[in-house]
Amino acid sequence: MSPAAKSIFVFAAYLLMLGAVLVLLPNVLLSLFGLPKTDEVWVRVVGMLVLLLSYYYQGAAREESTTFMRRTVNARLSVFVFFLVFVILKLAPPVMIVFGVVDLLAATWTALALRAGSAS
Repeated sequence: MSPAAKSIFVFAAYLLMLGAVLVLLPNVLLSLFGLPKTDEVWVRVVGMLVLLLSYYYQGAAREESTTFMRRTVNARLSVFVFFLVFVILKLAPPVMIVFGVVDLLAATWTALALRAGSAS
């Protein structure tokens, strides 16, 4: 597995864990980050979507799909930007930036791995 694919595979594992917690135990995660508990289904819907994204990421890593990997870099960088804007506009609590930073760091890892792979 190439370094870029490994970065995508690790991110897929993160998404798998996050999605599972959001589907099965959403209030545990919410309370860990000081967010209000909820009985709304939307948190679980987001968890389901995160689980499905994990499936795509795992497949792309195994197939060494560099096109997918490149596209995820921009998408994951935009997650950080969106979360930052949500916090600035007071639509979300500052802790939301933590999740954006995970995407930012993972996207940077993938971008650097892709760049190093194309340089060799």
